[in-house]
Amino acid sequence: MGDTKKLKKKFERPRKPWEKNRIIYERELINKYGYKNKKEVWRFNALLRGFREQARKIVALDTKQAKKEGEALFKKLINMGLLENDSSFDDVLELSIDDISKRRLASMVVSKGLARSPKQARQFITHKHVFVGGKKVSSPNYVVLRDEENSIVYAMNSPFNDKNHPLIEQLKKSGKEVEKVKEDAKN
Repeated sequence: MGDTKKLKKKFERPRKPWEKNRIIYERELINKYGYKNKKEVWRFNALLRGFREQARKIVALDTKQAKKEGEALFKKLINMGLLENDSSFDDVLELSIDDISKRRLASMVVSKGLARSPKQARQFITHKHVFVGGKKVSSPNYVVLRDEENSIVYAMNSPFNDKNHPLIEQLKKSGKEVEKVKEDAKN
């Protein structure tokens, strides 16, 4: 039985709550990537802040353990798809909220053409219409790993898995229109 575990916050509130530029930027992120609220933005900011802090500590130390930790950090960030294989600590320090927002499941569903907007992608994910690597994922904030990118599909029992579903036909038409616009832009 015992006592319940006390959960700690995974985010940190801004020091200046009424800073106009930050509020506008967070609102743009919410609209662009389909976040539910600012708390989700703060959570990813805290995650990136932790990566940057860890990188600064590793650069400051010059020991065998620091080198091992640096390799582990790079391996993790490369696996998450935030860095390339030939990256340096400067690249870790330059990571932004946009970089990790593009790796969220909701953003990946939109980029793969399974949904028209981030809000619609969020709804599909929370209603368990999306599989990642053969498993149902119901969190739109799930960070898609590099090797899972190509395994994002509709669930087998989802009505969207049917080729004759009206939404699928609309997505195909809009995809063809986007391709035509890209071809016209090239010419």
